[in-house]
Amino acid sequence: MTTTEAVTADATEAPSTFDSLNPATGEVVGTHPIHDAAHVQACVAEARVQAEWWRDLGFDGRKKELGRWRALMTRRMDDLAAVMSAETGKPKGDALLEISLAIDHLAWAPAHAPKVLGRQKVSPGLLMANQAASVAYRPMGVVGVIGPWNYPVFTPMGSIAYALAAGNAVVFKPSEYTPGVGVWLAETFLEAVGRPVLQVVTGFGATGGALCGAGVDKLAFTGSAPTGKKVMAACAETLTPVIIEAGGKDALLVADDADIAAAAEAALWGACGNAGQTCVGVERVYVDERVYDDFVTELVEQAKQVKAGPGEQVGPITMPKQMDTIKRHIDDALARGGRALVGGADAVGERFVQPTVLVDVPEDSAAIKEETFGPTVTVTKVADMDEAVRLANDTTYGLGSTVFSAKQGMEIAEKLRAGMTAINGVISFAGIPNLPFGGIGDSGFGRIHGPDGLKEFTYAHAIARQRMKPVLALTTFKRTAKAEKQLTRIVGALYGRGGKKG
Repeated sequence: MTTTEAVTADATEAPSTFDSLNPATGEVVGTHPIHDAAHVQACVAEARVQAEWWRDLGFDGRKKELGRWRALMTRRMDDLAAVMSAETGKPKGDALLEISLAIDHLAWAPAHAPKVLGRQKVSPGLLMANQAASVAYRPMGVVGVIGPWNYPVFTPMGSIAYALAAGNAVVFKPSEYTPGVGVWLAETFLEAVGRPVLQVVTGFGATGGALCGAGVDKLAFTGSAPTGKKVMAACAETLTPVIIEAGGKDALLVADDADIAAAAEAALWGACGNAGQTCVGVERVYVDERVYDDFVTELVEQAKQVKAGPGEQVGPITMPKQMDTIKRHIDDALARGGRALVGGADAVGERFVQPTVLVDVPEDSAAIKEETFGPTVTVTKVADMDEAVRLANDTTYGLGSTVFSAKQGMEIAEKLRAGMTAINGVISFAGIPNLPFGGIGDSGFGRIHGPDGLKEFTYAHAIARQRMKPVLALTTFKRTAKAEKQLTRIVGALYGRGGKKG
C-alpha cells in the first residue's frame, strides 16, 4: 500500500479495532486499535522529542537503560512466550528459544556500540598529512520498524535493539497477526525505562503505509518481496532510506563426506521448525549422488517421527492464506512427476500442515522456484557439489544457505550467492550477534545484527582538523605554479610506478 492510499482512507468507513486470533483454534486472543495516519504521525513526533533525550544519554547511559529492559524481559520470558504462542500457535519451547536469542542480541548491541560507532581516528594519507582525521557514527533520529508475524520478537528486535543502542527512538508496527507481542515489548520498555523511546502502533497495511510517510529517518521492513517493493515505493515519496529483508528460498547442500544423520536432522529442522515459516528455513536440498540414497532414507525416517497438530512439535500455519500457497506447491510438484515420501497431497489440513518430503521435483516447479513458507522440502540428486552450487544459486533470492561437508565446507560456502551460510549446522548465523543478517536480490538489502547492523541506523560524520599549515598551499587562489609542479612530482613519485607491462 502506498502512503497516499494509507492517508486518504476514510476512517469513518472502517472499524476502529481488530482482533488477534489464535491460529491453532481461531479464538480471539486480544483486541487492538487500528491506528490511523494522524495517530502514527503523532507517535513519530513524540519519538522525535524522546530521541533527543535518548541520544544525550550517550553510550553508557543507553546501555544502562537497555540493561533494565533486558533484565525485565528475561524475568518475564514465560509471559512473553505465552503471548507469542497464543498469537502464532508456535510451541512454547520454540517461543522461549526465540526470546533467548533476542535477549542475547539486546545485550550485545549496547555493549559494542561505543567501539563500533564512537569517534575513531583514521589516517589522513600522505598528501593530507597536516590534517587529523576522524569519523563517528551518529544516530539518525527516529527509526520505523515494520515487523513480521513468524518470528515476532527475534526478527524485529534485530532492528529495534540495534537502532536503540545506536541512539535512535523507535516506532514499531508489528504484524496484524501478532500485535500483542508488539504491545508487550513497548509496555515493558516503558516500565523499565520510564520514557516512550520505543512506541508501538497497530493495524493493517494502511498503518504501515502511514509509518512509511510519517517522517521517520529510516525504516526497517521484514516481509515478502512484493510488499517490500510497496514499502520502498511509499518511502521514496519522502526519500526515507529503507532496510528490506524479504524472504528466501534457501538451499542445503550435502557433500559426499557429510555426516548424513546430522545433515538430515538439520534439513528436517530447517524445513519444519516453526512450521516452515522461516525466511532462512531450508526449502531445497541438493545431495551428492554417492550419498543420496542414504540421506533420503535417513531424512524420511526422521520426518515420519515429526507431527503437526495441537501439542505436537510442529504448530499451525499462522497466516491462513499461506495454506493455498503450500497446497499449490505440493500439488504442482506431484502433478509434474515429483513424489512425496512423507506427507503429500493430504498433508494440508484446515490449520496444520504435516511435514512433507518431495523428491524428483523439476527445477522449474513452483516448489523449487517460489518461497513456500511451510513445512515442506524438496530433495534433489546431483552429480557433485559444482552442480549443487549451480542449482542452489539459480534463484532470484539470496538470503541464507547451509553446507554439510567434513572437509569442503568453506570451499563450497565461498561459491554460494547468499548473504549468510551455515556449515555443518542450520541457521546458526542468525544466533551470532557479531554476524550481519541479510541478503541480496529478491531477499532485499541492508543488514541487521553485528557492527553492520549498528551502523545501518546511523550516519557517518567525518571531521578533518588542520594540525599545521600545509607544505603546499593548494586550496587557495594564491596557489603558485611552483606548488602545482611540486604536487605533480609528489603524486608521480607516490603513484606513478608500477602498472607497466614487462
